[in-house]
Formats: sequence, structure tokens, C-alpha cells
Amino acid sequence: MHSTGLDKPLTQHQVRCLLDELCIDLGFCLPPADAERLAKDHPLNAREFADAIYRAEGMDLETRDLGLWRRVRDRIQVHFDAT
Repeated sequence: MHSTGLDKPLTQHQVRCLLDELCIDLGFCLPPADAERLAKDHPLNAREFADAIYRAEGMDLETRDLGLWRRVRDRIQVHFDAT
């Protein structure tokens, strides 16, 4: 079951580790300015965070591969659940 409410904020270090995982494991490697912005101020739930990743990658949320988006969201949720 995935959280639908707000989660506890991740630290900047936790966000950077998450972004490294998304880059290495799923190929979502954000430009440094976007990574820094998310590290400092990120959405507080996995769905919105996944959407922010897609937007930063320049991907259209309307035509996204839903299976891949879910993998991104699920990876993010693991990090929120660990806090």
C-alpha cells in the first residue's frame, strides 16, 4: 500500500541518495540544478515527487509509461517509508 498523504520530509542527503538510485537503476538522471532544487525543497509524497522527476526530465506526464512511472514512485516511497 502506498502513502497517499504527506510523508516526513527527507533530508537533502537522503534526496541526493534517492536521485542517485533513480539515475543508476532507472535512468532518471536530473540536471544538477533540478537535483539541487529537489534536495532543498521536494514534494512530500511519492506521487508528486515522481511527477517532479518526470517534469525535470522534460517528460510528458500525459503520455508517460505508467509502469515505469510506478517503478519511480515505488522507489521514492521506499525512501519515505524508511524515515
